[in-house]
Amino acid sequence: MSRHRNLWRFVALAALWGSAFAAIKAGLDYYPPVLFAALRYDLAAVVMLGYAVAVTDRALPRGRREWAAVGVGAALMIAAYHAFLFVGEQGTTSAAAAVVVSLSPVLTAGFARLLLPAERLSPLGVAGLALGLLGVVAVARPSPSALLASDVVAELLVFAAALSFALGSVVTEWLDADLAVETMEAWSMVGGALALHAVSLALGESTTAVTLAGPGLAALVYLSLGSSAAGFLLYFDLLERLGSVEINLVSYAAPAFAALTGFLFLGEVVDGWTVAGFGCIVVGFALVKRRALGRELPRLRAALESE
Repeated sequence: MSRHRNLWRFVALAALWGSAFAAIKAGLDYYPPVLFAALRYDLAAVVMLGYAVAVTDRALPRGRREWAAVGVGAALMIAAYHAFLFVGEQGTTSAAAAVVVSLSPVLTAGFARLLLPAERLSPLGVAGLALGLLGVVAVARPSPSALLASDVVAELLVFAAALSFALGSVVTEWLDADLAVETMEAWSMVGGALALHAVSLALGESTTAVTLAGPGLAALVYLSLGSSAAGFLLYFDLLERLGSVEINLVSYAAPAFAALTGFLFLGEVVDGWTVAGFGCIVVGFALVKRRALGRELPRLRAALESE
C-alpha cells in the first residue's frame, strides 16, 4: 500500500466535500431546496445505519445523554445546516458558499469559549475570530444600500449554516456522550432527514416541483453516496488517524475543489473578494489554533506520509 495513503484519503475527502457545493447548485434546478436536502439524507441515513451496524458494538443509542447528542446532531448539524445551505446556494456561487462554510472551525472555537470552560481564547485567538468574520464580510460585501440584495441574503444564510454546524459540534462535545461517532452520525442523519421533510412541508414545498431528469438524479446520488456516505467514512478513518485539529484542515482544502468543480461544470468564476475572504478565514483559523497547529503539524506531516 502506498506510503502516502493518508494524504490521498485527505485529498479525496476534500474533493468529495468541496465538489458537493457544485452538486448542490446543480441539483437545485431540479428539486425544491429543503426537499432536496431531505432526500439526500434519506439515502445517506440508510447507508450510514448499515455501516454503524457493521462496525460498532452498539448501533442504537441508550439513555438521555446519548439521545440528546443525536438530537443535537440531527437538529443543528444535519437539519439546520443543510436547510440554510441548500436555500442559500440558490443565490451564490459554489466557491463563495464553500469559503463561508470554511469559517465553521473558527466559529467552533468561539462557541467553545462560551460553553467549554477548558477552552480559552487569548487576545490573538479573539483577533483570529474577528479576522474570520471579516472574511465572510469580504465574500458577501454588503453595502448599506443593498443589505437585502439576493446574493447578500444568500451568503448570510450560508453563514447561518456554518453557525449551526459549529454550535452543534460544541454542544455535542459538551454533552460528552459515550457513543460511537458512526452510531451518532447515522441516527443524526435519520433525525435530520425527518426534520428536513417537516421543514419542507412547512415551507409548502411539493414533490410536484421535482423534475426527474438525469442531472438532478446524478446530483442526488452523488451527494447521498459520495459526499455524505463515502465522505463520512473517510472522515471517520482520518479522524482516528490524524485527530480533530488536523481534520479541520479539510475545511480549507474544500473551497479549492468547490471553485474547480463550479468552474468546470457550472461556469462559475471566482472573484478577488472571495479569494481575499478565504485568506482572512485561513489566517483567522491559524491564529485561533496556533498552539495546536504548532504541536500537531509535525505529527500530521508524519502521519500523511505513513503507511
